Amino acid sequence: MKILAIADEESKPLWDYYNPERVKDVDLIISCGDLDPAYLEFLVTMTNCPLLYVHGNHDTKYDYKPPLGCTCIEDRVYNFRGLRILGLGGSIRYNDSKYMCTEKQMQSRINRLRTEITLKNGFDILVAHAPVKGYGDMDDIPHRGFDCFNDLLTRYRPKYMLHGHVHQTYSRNFVRSINHPSGTSIINCYESFILDIGADEYPAPGKTGSALYDLYMNMKRRREL
Repeated sequence: MKILAIADEESKPLWDYYNPERVKDVDLIISCGDLDPAYLEFLVTMTNCPLLYVHGNHDTKYDYKPPLGCTCIEDRVYNFRGLRILGLGGSIRYNDSKYMCTEKQMQSRINRLRTEITLKNGFDILVAHAPVKGYGDMDDIPHRGFDCFNDLLTRYRPKYMLHGHVHQTYSRNFVRSINHPSGTSIINCYESFILDIGADEYPAPGKTGSALYDLYMNMKRRREL
Protein backbone atom coordinates (compact mmCIF):
# COMPACT_ATOMS: atom_id res chain seq x y z
CA MET A 1 0.00 0.00 0.00
CA LYS A 2 1.32 3.43 -0.93
CA ILE A 3 0.46 6.33 1.38
CA LEU A 4 1.07 10.03 0.77
CA ALA A 5 1.46 11.65 4.20
CA ILE A 6 1.34 15.46 4.47
CA ALA A 7 1.60 18.06 7.22
CA ASP A 8 2.16 21.72 8.15
CA GLU A 9 3.01 23.36 4.81
CA GLU A 10 1.37 22.92 1.42
CA SER A 11 3.73 21.31 -1.07
CA LYS A 12 4.16 23.43 -4.20
CA PRO A 13 4.84 20.36 -6.38
CA LEU A 14 1.52 18.92 -5.17
CA TRP A 15 -0.54 22.12 -5.47
CA ASP A 16 0.92 25.08 -7.36
CA TYR A 17 2.71 22.88 -9.90
CA TYR A 18 0.63 19.73 -9.61
CA ASN A 19 1.96 16.79 -11.58
CA PRO A 20 0.00 13.53 -11.44
CA GLU A 21 3.23 11.56 -11.73
CA ARG A 22 4.12 12.65 -8.19
CA VAL A 23 1.11 10.79 -6.79
CA LYS A 24 1.16 7.85 -9.16
CA ASP A 25 -0.07 4.62 -7.54
CA VAL A 26 -0.94 6.34 -4.24
CA ASP A 27 -3.72 4.41 -2.46
CA LEU A 28 -4.36 6.74 0.48
CA ILE A 29 -3.56 10.29 1.62
CA ILE A 30 -3.13 11.10 5.31
CA SER A 31 -2.95 14.65 6.64
CA CYS A 32 -1.27 15.20 10.00
CA GLY A 33 -2.69 18.70 10.38
CA ASP A 34 -2.11 22.44 9.93
CA LEU A 35 -2.99 22.49 6.24
CA ASP A 36 -5.41 24.63 4.24
CA PRO A 37 -8.70 22.72 3.82
CA ALA A 38 -8.74 23.85 0.18
CA TYR A 39 -5.44 22.00 -0.29
CA LEU A 40 -6.94 18.78 1.06
CA GLU A 41 -9.98 19.20 -1.18
CA PHE A 42 -7.71 19.76 -4.18
CA LEU A 43 -5.71 16.60 -3.48
CA VAL A 44 -8.72 14.37 -2.90
CA THR A 45 -10.29 15.67 -6.14
CA MET A 46 -7.21 15.43 -8.35
CA THR A 47 -5.98 12.06 -7.09
CA ASN A 48 -9.38 10.43 -6.56
CA CYS A 49 -7.86 8.83 -3.45
CA PRO A 50 -9.41 8.70 0.02
CA LEU A 51 -7.98 11.34 2.35
CA LEU A 52 -7.94 10.94 6.13
CA TYR A 53 -6.99 13.74 8.50
CA VAL A 54 -6.47 14.86 12.08
CA HIS A 55 -6.42 18.47 13.26
CA GLY A 56 -3.31 20.51 13.81
CA ASN A 57 -3.19 23.17 16.51
CA HIS A 58 -3.94 25.88 13.92
CA ASP A 59 -6.90 24.12 12.27
CA THR A 60 -9.78 26.00 13.91
CA LYS A 61 -10.90 27.07 10.41
CA TYR A 62 -12.00 23.45 9.87
CA ASP A 63 -14.89 24.15 12.25
CA TYR A 64 -16.60 26.38 9.69
CA LYS A 65 -14.87 25.15 6.52
CA PRO A 66 -14.11 21.44 6.81
CA PRO A 67 -12.30 19.86 3.84
CA LEU A 68 -15.07 18.39 1.71
CA GLY A 69 -14.66 14.82 0.54
CA CYS A 70 -12.19 14.05 3.32
CA THR A 71 -12.61 11.94 6.47
CA CYS A 72 -11.72 13.05 9.98
CA ILE A 73 -10.29 10.21 12.07
CA GLU A 74 -9.95 12.02 15.40
CA ASP A 75 -10.34 9.76 18.44
CA ARG A 76 -11.13 6.60 16.52
CA VAL A 77 -9.48 3.58 14.92
CA TYR A 78 -10.28 3.77 11.22
CA ASN A 79 -10.06 0.68 9.03
CA PHE A 80 -8.71 1.14 5.51
CA ARG A 81 -8.43 -2.14 3.60
CA GLY A 82 -7.48 -3.89 6.83
CA LEU A 83 -5.01 -1.20 7.91
CA ARG A 84 -6.00 0.04 11.38
CA ILE A 85 -5.30 3.77 11.74
CA LEU A 86 -5.64 5.59 15.07
CA GLY A 87 -6.12 9.38 14.93
CA LEU A 88 -5.08 11.73 17.75
CA GLY A 89 -4.64 15.30 16.54
CA GLY A 90 -3.76 18.52 18.32
CA SER A 91 -0.69 19.76 20.17
CA ILE A 92 0.36 20.36 23.75
CA ARG A 93 -1.58 23.27 25.24
CA TYR A 94 0.17 26.64 25.18
CA ASN A 95 -2.90 28.86 24.72
CA ASP A 96 -6.68 28.49 24.60
CA SER A 97 -6.97 27.20 21.02
CA LYS A 98 -9.50 24.40 20.56
CA TYR A 99 -7.04 21.88 19.13
CA MET A 100 -4.59 21.88 22.00
CA CYS A 101 -4.67 19.83 25.18
CA THR A 102 -2.66 19.11 28.29
CA GLU A 103 -0.78 15.89 28.85
CA LYS A 104 -3.57 14.75 31.16
CA GLN A 105 -6.25 15.54 28.58
CA MET A 106 -4.44 13.58 25.85
CA GLN A 107 -4.11 10.65 28.23
CA SER A 108 -7.86 10.82 28.84
CA ARG A 109 -8.49 10.71 25.09
CA ILE A 110 -6.33 7.60 24.84
CA ASN A 111 -8.10 5.98 27.81
CA ARG A 112 -11.49 6.47 26.12
CA LEU A 113 -10.16 4.56 23.11
CA ARG A 114 -8.96 1.50 25.03
CA THR A 115 -12.11 -0.52 24.37
CA GLU A 116 -12.04 0.16 20.63
CA ILE A 117 -8.32 -0.57 20.41
CA THR A 118 -8.81 -3.84 22.28
CA LEU A 119 -11.78 -4.79 20.11
CA LYS A 120 -9.66 -4.30 16.98
CA ASN A 121 -6.67 -6.04 18.54
CA GLY A 122 -4.47 -2.97 18.35
CA PHE A 123 -3.66 -0.59 15.52
CA ASP A 124 -1.04 -0.38 12.79
CA ILE A 125 -0.50 3.38 12.41
CA LEU A 126 -0.82 6.24 14.89
CA VAL A 127 -1.63 9.50 13.11
CA ALA A 128 -1.00 12.56 15.26
CA HIS A 129 -0.11 16.19 14.81
CA ALA A 130 2.27 16.44 17.76
CA PRO A 131 5.36 14.26 18.14
CA VAL A 132 6.29 11.89 20.95
CA LYS A 133 8.13 13.49 23.85
CA GLY A 134 11.83 12.85 23.39
CA TYR A 135 11.52 11.68 19.78
CA GLY A 136 11.62 14.49 17.22
CA ASP A 137 10.09 17.18 19.41
CA MET A 138 11.68 20.47 20.53
CA ASP A 139 12.55 22.06 23.87
CA ASP A 140 10.08 24.96 23.68
CA ILE A 141 6.64 24.27 25.17
CA PRO A 142 4.60 24.74 21.94
CA HIS A 143 6.60 22.03 20.14
CA ARG A 144 7.04 19.61 23.00
CA GLY A 145 5.70 16.11 22.36
CA PHE A 146 3.25 14.09 24.44
CA ASP A 147 4.83 11.71 26.93
CA CYS A 148 1.68 9.54 26.95
CA PHE A 149 2.44 8.68 23.31
CA ASN A 150 5.51 6.81 24.61
CA ASP A 151 3.26 4.57 26.69
CA LEU A 152 0.81 4.16 23.80
CA LEU A 153 3.54 2.99 21.42
CA THR A 154 5.14 0.73 24.02
CA ARG A 155 1.85 -0.97 24.86
CA TYR A 156 0.50 -1.55 21.33
CA ARG A 157 3.64 -1.49 19.18
CA PRO A 158 2.19 -0.15 15.92
CA LYS A 159 4.42 -0.32 12.85
CA TYR A 160 4.33 3.42 12.22
CA MET A 161 3.55 6.78 13.77
CA LEU A 162 2.97 9.75 11.46
CA HIS A 163 3.07 13.32 12.79
CA GLY A 164 3.84 16.92 11.90
CA HIS A 165 4.09 20.11 14.00
CA VAL A 166 7.90 20.29 13.98
CA HIS A 167 8.81 22.08 10.75
CA GLN A 168 12.00 21.33 8.88
CA THR A 169 12.36 25.06 8.19
CA TYR A 170 12.82 26.06 11.84
CA SER A 171 14.26 23.03 13.56
CA ARG A 172 18.03 22.60 13.19
CA ASN A 173 17.62 19.11 14.62
CA PHE A 174 14.90 18.04 12.19
CA VAL A 175 14.87 14.29 11.63
CA ARG A 176 12.51 12.69 9.12
CA SER A 177 12.44 9.23 10.68
CA ILE A 178 13.26 7.95 14.18
CA ASN A 179 13.00 4.43 15.59
CA HIS A 180 11.18 4.24 18.92
CA PRO A 181 12.25 1.59 21.49
CA SER A 182 8.87 -0.08 20.95
CA GLY A 183 9.90 -0.86 17.37
CA THR A 184 7.59 1.80 15.93
CA SER A 185 9.02 3.89 13.10
CA ILE A 186 8.18 7.54 13.84
CA ILE A 187 7.96 9.70 10.73
CA ASN A 188 7.74 13.50 10.60
CA CYS A 189 5.53 14.15 7.59
CA TYR A 190 6.37 17.86 7.22
CA GLU A 191 5.25 18.96 3.72
CA SER A 192 5.06 15.45 2.23
CA PHE A 193 6.33 11.91 2.61
CA ILE A 194 5.65 8.71 0.67
CA LEU A 195 5.24 5.62 2.82
CA ASP A 196 5.18 2.18 1.21
CA ILE A 197 3.66 -0.45 3.49
CA GLY A 198 4.04 -4.11 2.64
CA ALA A 199 1.06 -6.44 2.82
CA ASP A 200 2.91 -8.40 5.51
CA GLU A 201 3.06 -5.34 7.81
CA TYR A 202 -0.61 -5.40 8.79
CA PRO A 203 -3.37 -8.02 9.06
CA ALA A 204 -5.46 -8.99 6.07
CA PRO A 205 -9.07 -7.75 6.33
CA GLY A 206 -10.96 -9.89 8.82
CA LYS A 207 -7.78 -11.48 10.22
CA THR A 208 -6.75 -9.24 13.12
CA GLY A 209 -7.01 -12.02 15.68
CA SER A 210 -10.00 -10.41 17.36
CA ALA A 211 -12.88 -12.89 16.96
CA LEU A 212 -15.70 -10.34 17.29
CA TYR A 213 -14.12 -7.67 15.10
CA ASP A 214 -13.07 -10.19 12.44
CA LEU A 215 -16.61 -11.58 12.35
CA TYR A 216 -17.96 -8.06 11.85
CA MET A 217 -15.47 -7.27 9.07
CA ASN A 218 -16.12 -10.54 7.25
CA MET A 219 -19.90 -9.96 7.39
CA LYS A 220 -19.37 -6.42 6.10
CA ARG A 221 -17.28 -7.67 3.20
CA ARG A 222 -19.94 -10.23 2.24
CA ARG A 223 -22.62 -7.50 2.18
CA GLU A 224 -20.44 -5.38 -0.11
CA LEU A 225 -19.91 -8.20 -2.64
